[in-house]
Amino acid sequence: MILSKTRLYCLFLLLPAIGPFLSAAQQVTGIWEGKINNNRVEVKIIQKGDSLTGTSYYYNTAHVYRRYTIKGYFDAQTNEVVWWDDQLITSQVGSPGKIAQLSVADFNCPGGGAMSLDGKAAPKEDRGPKGNVNLIKTEGSSFSDEWDYVIRNYTVGANDPDLIDSVGLIAMVPVQEPARPAPQVIEEIQKTTPPVIADRKEPEVVLPPPVQTIEEKFTARKKVFTKEIPVEGDSVELRFYDNAEIDGDSISLFLNGQLIFTHVRLTDKPYSIRIPVNELKDENELIMVAENLGSIPPNTSYMVAIVGENRYDAYLASTENSSAMIRLKKK
Repeated sequence: MILSKTRLYCLFLLLPAIGPFLSAAQQVTGIWEGKINNNRVEVKIIQKGDSLTGTSYYYNTAHVYRRYTIKGYFDAQTNEVVWWDDQLITSQVGSPGKIAQLSVADFNCPGGGAMSLDGKAAPKEDRGPKGNVNLIKTEGSSFSDEWDYVIRNYTVGANDPDLIDSVGLIAMVPVQEPARPAPQVIEEIQKTTPPVIADRKEPEVVLPPPVQTIEEKFTARKKVFTKEIPVEGDSVELRFYDNAEIDGDSISLFLNGQLIFTHVRLTDKPYSIRIPVNELKDENELIMVAENLGSIPPNTSYMVAIVGENRYDAYLASTENSSAMIRLKKK
């Protein structure tokens, strides 16, 4: 695959600062300012796998705004970024953004160290383009919230999916805004009161609890027996699907206590693995451990096992306290 000049420039721009760990996630994750459908907006985008989360602020001033949580996805092959305003968290009188938007934009680097998102936006319930998206990536934010910690520390551990899910739950809690005086009262105060420039202070950061490794989750959680499957022949093929709405579930797989696959993202398309039968014991335990619970707990998957000409299926559920177990038994 030949990279475009734009994409090569983005990689060249960021590689010296971050090193080989750099991926498209670090490019898209951050604070974006500009306009969506002629409304001033600040969007904080956080990438988790190929899905996106974060928050959007439509505002007149830093004190008059409407805030949404956002969801979306990023296609690293085409550089297309798609997100939509999901849940309304804060709504103030006189603030723009009354209609939740769906935005489709191209990630690009126009030059001079700048990064931009340019595309189209439309009301979320109407997929036809209605306005433009013009956003520039910036370092500062006019709105301090829970995502600032994740963005600042994304490349040093805050990109962990569990941590992002935890912050997302906090960000969904509405913030109670104090009552504000009417606009005409504000105008009178401004006429009679000299401006006061206050030092901008960073909000106090409350660090989340330590994140368990997948091995620690495997050890701590109860193993719940689900089904026994007879195996024979050269190999057994296992196919994993998301058994409910596609909501970002991801899993790890352990065979006889050993981690064999990690960061398996469940979708409506199968994730297939093959296990040689001659490498199996007479009886084997295959454990599915949830890395996260998606947006609709619990983490559920539909597994299909192909053994020769036979087909076996199983419905697996994993929570923060339990993991699903399949027993593979040689005939």
